[in-house]
Amino acid sequence: MKEILVCGGTGCISGDSRLVHDALEQELSRQGLEAEFKLKYTGCHGFCEQGPVILVTPKDNFYCKVAPQDVPNLIHQLKEGKVYDELLYVEPTTNERILTRHDVPFYKKQQRLVLKNCGIIDPENIDDYLSSCGYKSLQKVLKLQPEQVIQEIKTSGLRGRGGGGFPTGTKWDFARKSVADNKYIICNADEGDPGAFMDRSLSEGDPHAVLEGMLIAGYAIGAQEGYIYIRAEYPLAVKRLSIAIEQAKARGYLGKNLLGSKFDFSIKIKQGAGAFVCGEETALMESIQGNRGMPRPRPPYPAVKGLWDRPSNINNVETLANVPVIMEMGSERYAQIGTEKSKGTKIFALTGKVNNTGLAEVPMGITLREVVFDIGGGVSDGKKFKAVQIGGPSGGCLTEEHLDLPIDYDSLLEAGAMMGSGGLVVMDESTCMVELARFFLSFSRHESCGKCTPCREGNTRLLEILQRIVEGNGEMEDLDRLQSLGENIIQSSLCGLGQTAPNPILSTLKYFRQEYELHVKNKVCPAGVCKALLSYKVMEDKCKACGLCKKSCPTEAITGEKKQAHKIDVSKCAQCGVCMEKCPFDAIIRG
Repeated sequence: MKEILVCGGTGCISGDSRLVHDALEQELSRQGLEAEFKLKYTGCHGFCEQGPVILVTPKDNFYCKVAPQDVPNLIHQLKEGKVYDELLYVEPTTNERILTRHDVPFYKKQQRLVLKNCGIIDPENIDDYLSSCGYKSLQKVLKLQPEQVIQEIKTSGLRGRGGGGFPTGTKWDFARKSVADNKYIICNADEGDPGAFMDRSLSEGDPHAVLEGMLIAGYAIGAQEGYIYIRAEYPLAVKRLSIAIEQAKARGYLGKNLLGSKFDFSIKIKQGAGAFVCGEETALMESIQGNRGMPRPRPPYPAVKGLWDRPSNINNVETLANVPVIMEMGSERYAQIGTEKSKGTKIFALTGKVNNTGLAEVPMGITLREVVFDIGGGVSDGKKFKAVQIGGPSGGCLTEEHLDLPIDYDSLLEAGAMMGSGGLVVMDESTCMVELARFFLSFSRHESCGKCTPCREGNTRLLEILQRIVEGNGEMEDLDRLQSLGENIIQSSLCGLGQTAPNPILSTLKYFRQEYELHVKNKVCPAGVCKALLSYKVMEDKCKACGLCKKSCPTEAITGEKKQAHKIDVSKCAQCGVCMEKCPFDAIIRG
């Protein structure tokens, strides 16, 4: 039987994929084709830029930007055993229509281990998960000793995918060796980085894999209870995880004496209010306990004294979803993927000024160039590549000279960035790096819990300095202040938020210092972004006095009569740029 797999991830849902699914359901019913085609509403296929997307098996024909009105023609072609050419992906450089998903450049260099089920199975149907070897890893684990399971994870080389990159097996071992009447496994699904949606898509598209990872971790450390901490802003992920929990209970994969063993395990969902600081593990635990999300001093570490003062282990969604994969394929085989110190794959949310936005799972060690230009399709609108911000607000900017840098934990740290949870934002020549640093710092300062002085006061001072610079009031000494204060905040802050908040400033200062100096010395924003440093001028020799700029100006800053070159009153100008956009003769310049 052929399958029609409609993307039901959040991105495609926003593009009306539910309407596409319903139209397909009605058309198949109208033509009596339900026995010939099985229709599924799946999780995220990854290629968000082309959504809503559909995959038709067994030939894996890949259809993009499908609308409800396309459905009758699509079904007609499928019924005839033909391909509907009009909806195939078109390679922009060659205008070639590509037949299968495997041949689409966005997917060619991916290695989808953790995402193998996303876009393939119905996430609300446990039978679909079971048919793809779901819960087989748990069955295997229950025949092993907990110490053997931990050793498998150590051998695999799996490191935490939430940002820090700490060895997962070692972390589990610490919790295993702690003695207590109860222990906890916590899944961190908070994911607060701007532009990041890896954990959300995994939770939406393969929720049972997350549960299975938690079950294996619970067995390994001797825990009987688990919590999934997820922001309430992810309603679809919450819904599908809740369904998965109930289905797992009904089938005996959660509860007492799992699969005939002596292992008991239960999972609860705790919805958070969307505080970025609750991505820090001790702040997250405080929130679960009903307190304000604020980090605790460490030590003691959660492996000794965590949730409800019991030993606890926290991993993020992607880390836990790797666990069933490792147990299924074997730790030694898994360890062959990636680099010497960074094993396996990493999922990136590719966004920004790039042609192919979406979710990409790649082997560790792949270069930035391959991700941005091969998978991402290069910079959009024909503009020049400038930088990537990797690791979200906690990460740093990398430049053109880093495009051939392998993506692994250690290489990124050496370059002044970090893996983070996997957000990767591409920037072109129109991006102001000073304003970018100000934006990310503004986010981190707003999300600070305020508990420790370096983070609370230090980041406020940093933001004030950056604000002065983008408003044209900076001085050269401010650049030294940014450097020294940023380094001090990193060294003295209580938790990871404060310890990484200055990273975007320090990395942009390192690689784009000239841009800072132009803002300070020349009072110029080279990218034309900082409004206080912009001025608009009419080139009299080009102006045709058509009046379009005058009509469009919201502040009435433009004057001029017919047949006379117009002028802009700088004191009234709001630097909105509308006049420049409306002028058909390129008579207005920005300086």
